Amino acid sequence: MGAGHAHKLYRHAHSPVHALPPHTKLVAVLGFVVVVVSTPREAVWAFAAYAVLLAAVAAAARVPAGFLLRRLVIEVPFVAFAFLMPFVVPGEQTAVLGVDLSVPGLWGAWNVLAKGTLGVAASVLLAATTELRALLLGLQRLRLPPLLVQIASFMIRYGDVIADELRRMSIARRSRGFEARGVRHWGVLAKTAGALFIRSYERGERVHLAMVSRGYTGTMPVLDEATATRAQWARAAALPAAALLVCLLGWTTA
Repeated sequence: MGAGHAHKLYRHAHSPVHALPPHTKLVAVLGFVVVVVSTPREAVWAFAAYAVLLAAVAAAARVPAGFLLRRLVIEVPFVAFAFLMPFVVPGEQTAVLGVDLSVPGLWGAWNVLAKGTLGVAASVLLAATTELRALLLGLQRLRLPPLLVQIASFMIRYGDVIADELRRMSIARRSRGFEARGVRHWGVLAKTAGALFIRSYERGERVHLAMVSRGYTGTMPVLDEATATRAQWARAAALPAAALLVCLLGWTTA
């Protein structure tokens, strides 16, 4: 697998979390998310405990709180959906600041916000402590289908290239006096999207031909193997194991 490149989500540092093999961190995050989703929503204290666990991981990884919070903005659409639930979900009503809200809707909103935020935070920490190329190696080590790994690899490699192409097309439009200001300009934007698709498709054909001419047979070469010791697996398992203990206590108190 060829060389990757640093992404804005990644934060370079020398920490015990950064040093863990990527596949151990992938398994740890997956286990943590499964435990969080399995926790009853009534165990409010359990979600606070999960947040403390993630804060401890962030501190160990030397990831600042501001860095983490800025990247949590990606969940804003889910937050907006959650805020609508107390108004649209039928059921028992309760007054909050003079406004009648649905009790099932409030619980549903809390469920979405708490579990969604914790899941996104865990994913951000994974991305902040693991390079994209290392993540691909970790997925390969976990025996993910090779074709899926290759697709993800090309998405990472050429996502920025396609974005730059779209940016150049936008600059070209503006340099000719075009500004999208209403529905009547949607046709131009649709043509831009079509042209971008054609250029991306043709680029993919050229890249594929170049790969075939260099001996590509359907699998990518692996330049290094991501191995892990038992001690590294144990360190990675600390997060989901602690979360599982909290979850079990949450079920007993819910």
